[in-house]
Amino acid sequence: MLTPARLAANLGLRLLWIKDDGRNPTASFKDRASAVVVARAQEIGAKVVVTASTGNAGAALAGMAAAAAQPAVIVAPRTAPPAKVAQLLIYGAQVFLVDGSYDEAFDLTVEASQALGWYCRNTGYNPFTAEGKKTAALEICEQLTGAAGARVAVPQQWTAPDVVFVSVGDGNIISGLHKGFRDLLDLGWIPHLPRLVGVQAEGSAAVYQAFASGSSEITPVHAETLADSISVDLPRDGLRALRAAAETGGFFLTVSDAAILEAMRQLGAVEGIFAEPAAATAYAGLVDAVRQGKVDPTERIVVLLTGSGLKDVRAAMRAAGEAVVIEPTLGALRAALARREAI
Repeated sequence: MLTPARLAANLGLRLLWIKDDGRNPTASFKDRASAVVVARAQEIGAKVVVTASTGNAGAALAGMAAAAAQPAVIVAPRTAPPAKVAQLLIYGAQVFLVDGSYDEAFDLTVEASQALGWYCRNTGYNPFTAEGKKTAALEICEQLTGAAGARVAVPQQWTAPDVVFVSVGDGNIISGLHKGFRDLLDLGWIPHLPRLVGVQAEGSAAVYQAFASGSSEITPVHAETLADSISVDLPRDGLRALRAAAETGGFFLTVSDAAILEAMRQLGAVEGIFAEPAAATAYAGLVDAVRQGKVDPTERIVVLLTGSGLKDVRAAMRAAGEAVVIEPTLGALRAALARREAI
């Protein structure tokens, strides 16, 4: 994990870590679930694995399936970022872009899997996805203890964070983390459960709304946010996401698209971390929680980043702004520098 000293100092925090899953093979957290699902598909002899995706889950499945010579079908909204669609295609999956939402793609893949005998990977539908996603919780505790890479039958008690911030769309990541931390607690390997904080975009906040109202029922929304990876009308794992926060003493909050873009800028310019909008949402949530006094500056805090900024270059350009175009002369360079200094 990364120790972002400058970001921590800016926020007045003593113990802050960032776990950047944008460094995974297909550049997102979704590799964890897809690796397990493809292994399961091979075990049961599935002819085809199918998933609905806004891009990351599909890219992860396509990449893992290619490595295992497993046929895969990906159904995504046609609004998915081009970089993510390119990943789907380059890994050799059959890709279908639908004139509709992620939720409609989800329903189509479930229907197709039942009609055609395919094995469905969908988040919140296939239980093996949570088994893959919980591995992040195991790694967080292992790495906080300084035992990364150790291979021991019975470890010394590991260190658990006090708080973990994670972006939430379907809810399967936060529920997978909850399962992983619970497994470690039940084994006696960690002393307590960390508080899990789910962060949603204001334009896609079905789980937050249920949490804020004290309801155990998730009401669909019309999702609209630049953070495409967490743009979901009806979170398919929303109830378990609610339980993940409630049972750990955590909470949910929302952040605006403007705050997400600012989080992308801060992660990049201050610490050299290139995060896509959905990933930066978790850091934007931490910034808001600090502002509201919802975390103690002395707590061990982990922010989970779920995807690389290269997944959505258009959003990155919105966050960073345009480059300055000049003539190839020293005079033009000096003039441009002077203009910037005057701003």
